[in-house]
Amino acid sequence: MAPRILCVAEKPSIAKSVANHLSGGHVNTRNVPGNQYVKNYEFDFSFGPPWGNCSVTMTSVLGHLTGTDFPPQYKKWQISTCRELFDAPITTKVAEDKEAIARNITQQARFSKALFIWTDCDREGEHIGSEVRQAAFEGKAGIEVKRAIFSNTERAHVLRAAQNPVPLDDRQVNAVAARIELDLRLGVIFTRFTTLTLQALGGELADQRIISYGSCQFPTLGFVVDRYFRVKNFVPERFWSIKVIHRRDDIDVIFSWRRYRLFDRMSVVILFERCLAARLAKITKLLKKPTSRWKPLPLTTVELQKLGSRFLRMDSQRVMKVAEDLYNKGWISYPRTETDQFDRGMDLKRLVEKQIQDNAWGHHAQELLNGAFREPRGGRNNDQAHPPIHPVNYVAPGSLGDDERRVYEFVVRRFLACCSDDAKGESTTVELEYGSETFAANGLLVLQKNYLLVYPYDKWESSQQLPHFTVGERFEPTEANMTDGETSAPGYLTEPELISLMDANGIGTDATMAEHIAKIKEREYVMAQGGGGAGRGEAAGGGASVQQFIPTTLGVALIEGYDSIGLDTSLGKPFLRKEMEIKMKEICAGTKSRNDFVQETLEQYRDVFVRTQQQVELLKTACRKYVFGERG
Repeated sequence: MAPRILCVAEKPSIAKSVANHLSGGHVNTRNVPGNQYVKNYEFDFSFGPPWGNCSVTMTSVLGHLTGTDFPPQYKKWQISTCRELFDAPITTKVAEDKEAIARNITQQARFSKALFIWTDCDREGEHIGSEVRQAAFEGKAGIEVKRAIFSNTERAHVLRAAQNPVPLDDRQVNAVAARIELDLRLGVIFTRFTTLTLQALGGELADQRIISYGSCQFPTLGFVVDRYFRVKNFVPERFWSIKVIHRRDDIDVIFSWRRYRLFDRMSVVILFERCLAARLAKITKLLKKPTSRWKPLPLTTVELQKLGSRFLRMDSQRVMKVAEDLYNKGWISYPRTETDQFDRGMDLKRLVEKQIQDNAWGHHAQELLNGAFREPRGGRNNDQAHPPIHPVNYVAPGSLGDDERRVYEFVVRRFLACCSDDAKGESTTVELEYGSETFAANGLLVLQKNYLLVYPYDKWESSQQLPHFTVGERFEPTEANMTDGETSAPGYLTEPELISLMDANGIGTDATMAEHIAKIKEREYVMAQGGGGAGRGEAAGGGASVQQFIPTTLGVALIEGYDSIGLDTSLGKPFLRKEMEIKMKEICAGTKSRNDFVQETLEQYRDVFVRTQQQVELLKTACRKYVFGERG
């Protein structure tokens, strides 16, 4: 009798797709008692050594099986007991709505030789795999456990993953387990303390819903509040400049001042008068040289979120949800990746070939196959788990929903742009000396658009061509003016800018940034409003504006209150959370233990909590000032 292998995916759509590929479409489907979404797919498959020909049951979970919480005696909300939660016991058990799924895995494991885990290949997926392993151990202690390494559900890729099982990575499991424990303890402690403290102030806060804290949520809010104050406190400064215009061959050539602008009017007056006194200007430099607009790097999750919110008329959370759906349906690769370089062994031309049938970009794909193909640029990041986001199969855009079509089209065009040549052009620089000052005019002639032909999200246009000038020639400028203006305030923080700040400061992972942004909107700590232009992407993105974030009075009060209590260790600053992310990577690398990480972090936050208790009046004062409008 053939040995039996139990395969478990992270979600039903992946289980169905993998089962169809491995079975060749010959599969028996059975319902799972107690859950309408999860199915058991039964079929035969030859894994090769050591398992050989096997009878397979493929099923799935629905994300995490288990939840972590404090025991019942710690459920009561009291400020006096918050500090106890740093050391209180915690319990982990199967979530009530997942019991039927866990029971199914336990039952199937009893009759299986091995458990083959098909969860997503990231830290979170590794921990979900460990939860599946524990459920299987309940049915058969010591069952052999392997996991599949895959980044998309294309058939050949799935078959390779099935025949190359690897062990589960317990270092990643421990990193996530530590993060789950810390998120629970710190979230509950500071949420209860903040909520109870501010509700006691009365007024509109007396009936305030929970004022939640999260170690990623607060620094994310902190970025928004910081920009808000930069806008609010901005004081414009007057500046002066000099502009020279010379008309030749019916072209008005504008020469920009090398100093750009100065904030002292008298200095500019003196320099301008020297120019006028000289009367004649002299061409001192004429430079023509080839120039290029580099094609984009392969697509990462962070870039997808930033560019999606800028060009596709969706917020980052929606972009990621749509990308996940496209991945689950087998159209694109796994959309959660830090990698911006393709492995040399990938057959990229085969992926290009799948796109030649499209009416919009098929011609460009064909041109690549006809000889225009160029190897993609390589970035500096490789998470050693997933390739950059790219299309794995062709789907007619008309068969997709509107949001799916826009995200799929963006992923395809980005991929084809990566496989194209850089845009080529010629730049011209003319410098002149007028009095003691230097001025310059620049021109650009785009000669070959190359990747720009398929990637409308970048703009690189020819400027007005400069007329002929000769080095050493002298002339009296047609016009010379002294101009003035004022510096302008920065705009409120946009979603692409916020994602960039989170990425640079280690707040969340590429997979969770959108969730943290959605959380501060949901908690009404910030409001989103249209404001910033779509910029270069207006032609491609329908002219939609990029959302800007403005903090609510409560959001401002929370950040200013906590900032006034601490400096680098303020809950509103990114430093504590950034250190947590660094230490989680150390666990994954095997240089730090889970216990050491948890205890070190708890000691840091315990110190913050003690200081917050001692200086809680500063938090209350900030709320009175911003929420209640009190002064003094």
